[in-house]
Amino acid sequence: MRKEIFGRRGVAAGAIGASVLVLVLVTLLATSAGGSNGGYTVRAIFDDAGNIISGEDVKIDGVKVGAVGSVTPTPQAKAAVMLHIEDTGFQDFRSDASCTVRPQALIGEKYVDCLPTQPRVEGTPLPPPLKKIPKGHEGEGEYLLPVSNTSSPVDVDLLGDISRLPERERLTIIINELGAGLAGRGSDLSAVIRRANPALRELDRVLAILAGENKVLSKLAVDSDKALAPFARVRQQLADFIEQSNKVAQATAAHRGALAQNLKDFPPFLKQLGPAMERLGRFAEQTTPVFTNLEQAAPGIDRAFTSLPAFSNSSSTFFQNLGQTSKVTGPAVVGTKQLLARLKPLGNAAQPFSKNLSQLFGSLRETGGLERLLDFIFLGAGAGNGYDSLGHFLRAEAVASAGCLGYATTRSVAGCVRTIFSKGSPATAASSAKASSAGGEPTGLIMARTLAVMKGATPAEAEARYPGATPSATELTAAGLGAGGGANGPTPTAQPVGGSTAGTTYYSPEAEAAGAGGLLLNYLLGN
Repeated sequence: MRKEIFGRRGVAAGAIGASVLVLVLVTLLATSAGGSNGGYTVRAIFDDAGNIISGEDVKIDGVKVGAVGSVTPTPQAKAAVMLHIEDTGFQDFRSDASCTVRPQALIGEKYVDCLPTQPRVEGTPLPPPLKKIPKGHEGEGEYLLPVSNTSSPVDVDLLGDISRLPERERLTIIINELGAGLAGRGSDLSAVIRRANPALRELDRVLAILAGENKVLSKLAVDSDKALAPFARVRQQLADFIEQSNKVAQATAAHRGALAQNLKDFPPFLKQLGPAMERLGRFAEQTTPVFTNLEQAAPGIDRAFTSLPAFSNSSSTFFQNLGQTSKVTGPAVVGTKQLLARLKPLGNAAQPFSKNLSQLFGSLRETGGLERLLDFIFLGAGAGNGYDSLGHFLRAEAVASAGCLGYATTRSVAGCVRTIFSKGSPATAASSAKASSAGGEPTGLIMARTLAVMKGATPAEAEARYPGATPSATELTAAGLGAGGGANGPTPTAQPVGGSTAGTTYYSPEAEAAGAGGLLLNYLLGN
């Protein structure tokens, strides 16, 4: 019996001989306590279950979720602890769950601290649940948590007992007696020691992860050197940044209540921000053409604003002068009140006339009366004024003396000489016209040609039939036939109608109102 106890303690704790007797007592008590009572039960295998008794708490993150059931030994010299999980929210242990025996109080009472699954990144799939022990095996229907997922740390008081008598002597005896057994089970002893110290187990996991990522870590070290080199060159600025960040953090901590309220209001703000940004996007799409046109108009706007100061300076002088003028014109404007009072009855009396005049002008505008009046003047002037290749001509023969004013029924009337633009004396012109006229009627050279054209001859044939030169403006003036001339006054020099290059037609403007007469003649002649 003693050898069996020593063998179990050699596997479990190596150098901890004093805990063997406690383990035997706990095992006997757990055996008499019985198994589980059903429900969600986890069968956790521990290397050492010292001071764990039935009824102790099972906690997760410090919160009680169940109780310890029976504690029984296993054929592999381990301790099987039944964990009854009463809280339904934690009845889902996964394959990566872990449990550790921890001290409940200073008197040596213990409890089991468990973690149903390890922390992971959100969205990562969960590992499979714990396997249920099949029928026909010890603990059937229970969920098995293997010894690799549990740990039984050695209490500090037990380590302290080794250095005192008689525990030190007992440890010496145990080591001497179990030397051969430990030499043959070194790997088991190493596993027990690692499970007895969770820090070593976690360190092994960390080292394994780092070993699997050695290439990444090597690259990270190289990249870190490249990334940290610029920071090393500005380490003073970086230090100042950290210092200022500390001040910002302190200021933020001083207003943590307001910051917490801001964070609380931030989700509703984001909900309202979404529709607002959509409306802003539509507004931006609609205003894009406006800003495009504004970009094109920007140079002109820039020049306007550049010239605005000078304009302001000029306008200030204008407003000063306007103020001075207002001082002078103010009394005059006030004095017009009496005049306006007198004009008011006149305006009322003239309202029917103004209304009728407005209707007249409106009717003339709508029916084209003004255009018809101008057409009458133009067509009337055109009826008496002809135009051919020789120039303008009047469809009437002018009288040259007072003897032609009476109505004559004969071809020859004493004292009436009808000559137009004839050279020489009136007698010469009359004889020349009489010799050249087809009817023996005395006419001038131009009139003879005109009559020939009216009878069907062409201008060239008329010129060939009646050769000669037309009189100049000086001869016309000397003969007293200039427009507005005669013996009573000087005759102005003839000017081309419409300008020096507008044609060959000439007229002699009157001494008064020459501009008005010239414009009217130009209109009548069609220039």
